[in-house]
Amino acid sequence: MFSRVALNPARRLNGFGTSIFTEMTRLAVQHRAINLGQGFPDFPAPDFIKEAAARAIAADQNQYAPAPGVPRLRRAIAEHFQRRHGHAADPDTEVTIAGGATEILFDAILAFLDPGDEAIVFEPFYDAYVPDIQMAGGTARVVTLRPPHWRFDPDELRAAFGPRTRLLVLNTPHNPTGKVFDTAELDLIAELCRAHDVLAISDEVYSELVYPGAQHVPLATRPGMWDRTITVDSIGKTFSVTGWKIGWAIAAPPLTAALRGVHQFVTFANATPFQEAAADAITEAATSGYYDRLRADYAARRALLTSILHGCGLQTLPVQGAYFLLADIAGLPFPDDTAFCRHLISQVGVAAIPPSAFYADPATAPRLARFCFAKRDETMRAAAERLAAMKKP
Repeated sequence: MFSRVALNPARRLNGFGTSIFTEMTRLAVQHRAINLGQGFPDFPAPDFIKEAAARAIAADQNQYAPAPGVPRLRRAIAEHFQRRHGHAADPDTEVTIAGGATEILFDAILAFLDPGDEAIVFEPFYDAYVPDIQMAGGTARVVTLRPPHWRFDPDELRAAFGPRTRLLVLNTPHNPTGKVFDTAELDLIAELCRAHDVLAISDEVYSELVYPGAQHVPLATRPGMWDRTITVDSIGKTFSVTGWKIGWAIAAPPLTAALRGVHQFVTFANATPFQEAAADAITEAATSGYYDRLRADYAARRALLTSILHGCGLQTLPVQGAYFLLADIAGLPFPDDTAFCRHLISQVGVAAIPPSAFYADPATAPRLARFCFAKRDETMRAAAERLAAMKKP
């Protein structure tokens, strides 16, 4: 017999339910819906990265990697960051590989947030941020981004900083809105972080998916921010290998040392052949024109899904980066976005994500639904046939 004490989970898990992605994917499978909800590609990864992984496995690069990551991958990441953003990073002391961006985020928050500390997050927020903060014993202070262009109120941001503020979590390009924070916004964030001696964790996993009219600028490159920013990125979105779970952090040596102190006891090391393949892929992509083709392909997918949604009466909000569209459902007869998305799955056969899951108070969320366009054209056109039923009487 188990005792009641043994069966009770730790109090730090209080209030944590099933992820909205898990719930909607389960419903999509149950109803055989076309999944435009969860953010992963349904098309193959590029041949060159798959072939690189096969080579690494065949070459018996299958044992533990060094805890900070395979050296040649750390060098490739540092070189790419300098090419792209003009800032040198030391691959030995400023780059760390981990089990995807999600692990890096958790490592960083555990490394720098003590019980009673506060962390600022922008809502809508990726659903891991607040649980990570809470599991570290901290409190999230929320600053709201408001549609249609997802601006924040500078005074609201200033007011969020207080004597217990230790961290600020930024996501740019932003999930779920597609916002790319501009330099004026980044400079205000940097100014406030410096003034209040606050560290920043900048989640930039969509850094290569930015569309014409916008430019991705890492927060770490703004004045005075290199020594107080942990930049998080991964190969998952860029190379369509979300299942490989290879992410990294770029940060000044003292920040890196603390983050590695946590990482060594979370995963210690991550898949060696996938790290070797990532090193090959990042190196090859730099000279092959891959990134330009990637952006052009996603721009075309964005245009196709926009046309599909408009065709069934759903207007979309502007999107500058990442691979999501937010559709306005305010005029539809549903009490909230979750009810709409459940109806869409069960009655129409298309899955979307309700953005209210990314708000501290879901009741304050605007009436929107998030659709993913990291899908094959035929997948989106099949969804269009089902969505057309929404316009029928």
